[in-house]
Amino acid sequence: MEYLRTPDDRFAGITDFAYEPQYVEVVGLRMAYVDAGPADGPVMLLLHGEPTWSYLYRRMIPPLVEAGYRCIAPDLIGFGRSDKPVKRSAYTYNGHVAWMKAFIAAIDLPLATLFAQDWGGLIGLRVAAEESDRFERIAIGNTGLPVGASLGPGFDAWLNISQIMPFMDCGALLQRATAARELTDAEMDAYRAPFPDEAHMAGAREFPTLVPITPEHSAVAENKAAWATYEQWTKPFLTLACPGDPVLGQLHHEFVERIPGATGQPHQEFEPGGHFLQDDCGEDVAAALIAWMS
Repeated sequence: MEYLRTPDDRFAGITDFAYEPQYVEVVGLRMAYVDAGPADGPVMLLLHGEPTWSYLYRRMIPPLVEAGYRCIAPDLIGFGRSDKPVKRSAYTYNGHVAWMKAFIAAIDLPLATLFAQDWGGLIGLRVAAEESDRFERIAIGNTGLPVGASLGPGFDAWLNISQIMPFMDCGALLQRATAARELTDAEMDAYRAPFPDEAHMAGAREFPTLVPITPEHSAVAENKAAWATYEQWTKPFLTLACPGDPVLGQLHHEFVERIPGATGQPHQEFEPGGHFLQDDCGEDVAAALIAWMS
């Protein structure tokens, strides 16, 4: 598989995410991840989405580590410091699930708590449903698990613009989708760092088209099977959402209604806040997770 690897010097100027990246090989591709906190601490698997990377968790990892948790935050294939296949056809929903399952096998992930947002949820919820013995509890931010139906006009608008914008300026996109605070220039540049040019952006371009919002999309059957698992899921399941997100801000209600393990949990909504709650209120989200897990 032909791929590109973002030069290391693109990440050299990032000062607020001073974690040494680690790497494993996943089906012939190098996958990067951060592993922070005590080696024997309870494990948090933190999964990002589109078009971000593990840098998204820079405001959550420090308080989680201070509370004694070990945080593992991988960069999805096509994002961050991970390798980036150059053909859009290399990226599929089921392929991303397979890459993530290969990653957790490669690092021999201990029993973990999953926290996932955006595509991190679409992928992570599938992985947790298919390998449930690896996860003792799940928490989600703004995300979904669609099975062939529209997610609404907010997602439809994003799908359209993601395919026609001349260049996907990830820094500007993160700024527009963050409601409670202004990102600094340095933060926006950190989100731009993985993508020096369009050739590196095949995964970011392809991701929106992979969301199974029609019956013809691939992975509809697999997502339905995941829902069947979650409708019997009794382990703790928590939603921490920003309802002001016009894309995925209301989807958490379905999880609360359908998953037995979500009953009686301390679900929270954060306002103001947008799609990327880790940027808007990362410390508050981390505090909610710590209180819940303790």
